[in-house]
Amino acid sequence: MEIHIKKDLPSAAGQYPNRARMLISCPDGPGIVAAVSQFLYQHGANIVQSDQYTMDPAGGMFFMRVEFDLEDLNTKLPQLEESFREVADQFRMEWNIYHAARKKRLAIFVSKEDHCLVELLWQWQAGDLDADIALVVSNHLDMKEYVESFGIPYHHIPVTADTKPQAEQRQLDVIGDDIDVIILARYMQIISPTFIDHYRNRIINIHHSFLPAFVGGKPYAQAYNRGVKIIGATAHYVTEELDGGPIIEQDVQRVSHRDDVNELKRIGRTIERVVLARAVKWHVEDRILVHNNKTVVFS
Repeated sequence: MEIHIKKDLPSAAGQYPNRARMLISCPDGPGIVAAVSQFLYQHGANIVQSDQYTMDPAGGMFFMRVEFDLEDLNTKLPQLEESFREVADQFRMEWNIYHAARKKRLAIFVSKEDHCLVELLWQWQAGDLDADIALVVSNHLDMKEYVESFGIPYHHIPVTADTKPQAEQRQLDVIGDDIDVIILARYMQIISPTFIDHYRNRIINIHHSFLPAFVGGKPYAQAYNRGVKIIGATAHYVTEELDGGPIIEQDVQRVSHRDDVNELKRIGRTIERVVLARAVKWHVEDRILVHNNKTVVFS
C-alpha cells in the first residue's frame, strides 16, 4: 500500500501565534470602524488587515473582518472578548473572535466519486489547506485504503432509506464534539434537518450547477442533449432546502458542440474540485459571514 506522509510545513497561522480574526455583522451606521479600531488600539492590538462591506449605508447591514496581532494572545483573549461586549452592544453586533493559530478540524463525507476528496487531501498534504482533516466518513468502502494511507481515520457507515436515522446518529457519534466544519465532497446522500441543525452554516456542499440547470438523473447527458455552452459548479452551505443554501463560491467554463458527455464530466469534475477547495479554504480562514440566505466573502 502506498503511504502518504504529510510534510510538516509551516502554516500561515502557525507563523503568527498571536494573530486573531474578528468577524462582525450589524446594522450600518457611523462610527463602527472607528469604535473597533479604537478598542483594539486601547488593548494593545495591531491591526494587520481590515475589510468592510455595507449592503446600504442608509439602514443596511454592515460587515467587517479584522485581523490583528496581540502579544500573549492566549492569555489576553478571554478578557478581550469580555471587554468587547460593550462595543458590540452599542452597535447591536453579531460577532466572533477566532484564534488564527488554532486550526479548524474537518470531517469529510464522500461516496464513490473521489475527485473532490483527492483535491482536499492534496492541498492539506501540501500545507495549502491550513486545517486538520480529522476523519473521513463514507457510505462506501471505495476510498478506505487511499484515505488511510494518509493516516486519516476512515469510517464506513452504510446508508439505506430504512436505516438513515441510525446511520446519521452513528455519523454524529464518530464526529464527536470537536469538529468545526463538515465537507460533503460529492457525498450522495440528503442530509436530514436534524443533522443540519447540529452544524448550522458549518456543512459545505459541492454540486454541478448548469446554466440552465438540469434536475434528476444524468445531468451531463441532459446538458449535452441541450447543447449547453457553459457548465459550472457551486459550493454552498447546506440548509433544509436542497441545494438552496447560502452560496460561497461558483465557477464556470465554456464548452462547445465538440465536447461529448465524457468531456463535460471531465471538465465538470475539475471545476467542482477547485470551487470546493476555495470554499473550504475561505471558511477555515474565517473569511465568510452569512446573512439570511447570502454570504459576504472577504476573499
